[in-house]
Amino acid sequence: MDRLGLLETLISALSAGSLSGAGLRRGISQSAVSQQLRQLETHLGQQLLHRSSQGVTGTRAGILVQEHAQKLLERYELMLAELEALDQDVSGKIRISAGNFLGRVVFGPVLLELGKVHPDLDIILRLDDRMVDVVREGYDLAIRAGKLGDTAGFGRKIASLETVFFASPTYLEAHGRPESPEDLMHLKFIQHREEKSGGQFILHKSGVAHEVPVRIGFTADDPEIILNAVRTGMGYTRAARLLIQKELEVGIYEEILPRFIAPRKDVFALSPTKTVPGSKVDLVINAFVDKLATLSAGLEEIEANAKMTA
Repeated sequence: MDRLGLLETLISALSAGSLSGAGLRRGISQSAVSQQLRQLETHLGQQLLHRSSQGVTGTRAGILVQEHAQKLLERYELMLAELEALDQDVSGKIRISAGNFLGRVVFGPVLLELGKVHPDLDIILRLDDRMVDVVREGYDLAIRAGKLGDTAGFGRKIASLETVFFASPTYLEAHGRPESPEDLMHLKFIQHREEKSGGQFILHKSGVAHEVPVRIGFTADDPEIILNAVRTGMGYTRAARLLIQKELEVGIYEEILPRFIAPRKDVFALSPTKTVPGSKVDLVINAFVDKLATLSAGLEEIEANAKMTA
């Protein structure tokens, strides 16, 4: 009897709220899910689920088993990670979730290089801007920018990125180039779903904080749509400088209020268990940290050279 597998099926059923949803998560049929749950109930001598046409919910016993099972599976995954680190053999499957923009520009290329160096590593990368649940959805690692909020797993800040406000030069020619934070009220802000600006940003100059009013004109959850909106003159937006530096240099975008310091954006690595030194998750995180540090250092060098020649 695969007791761990039965517990995983129970967790999937309660998380999905249905047997069909559990089957999709586990990669098995609905009838196989039902059979496994009956087997677990028989083994434990307890009814674990309330079944109805609307789906499934946990009984008191089912919820208790779910709580203990999640902890047990976390310890099991930690044991596997520690065993993997013993022989320093980087191999096997690793499931990673990352946001669309950073995933395409930064993390995707890093993972391609890692795949070449470690050919036995089976990398699965999914780009999604929503906050995934690394524990319930079976991810080994998730990378997210911005605030984490309430989420399961263990989080670690791996970078703090400089951000800038920018627009297309034609948009600024038509609507005016802001000279002070208050001038931003005359422009439309193109907001990414995660921004949640609350109607304002805080900019700093010479140690003084300035409240920046935000007039939202468009909201989307896809970075390409947002950048296309900027290029076509719908308004201005904010992003990590390292993601749009090349476009700034060639004049596709123009920085707004360059003498003011915009809020930084933190980047976090989330894993279902604490990472073990030498494990494949630790290897990937360190590769991401190194890449972000290299890109940030390159920007600092560009800015220093620009000041020297100004």
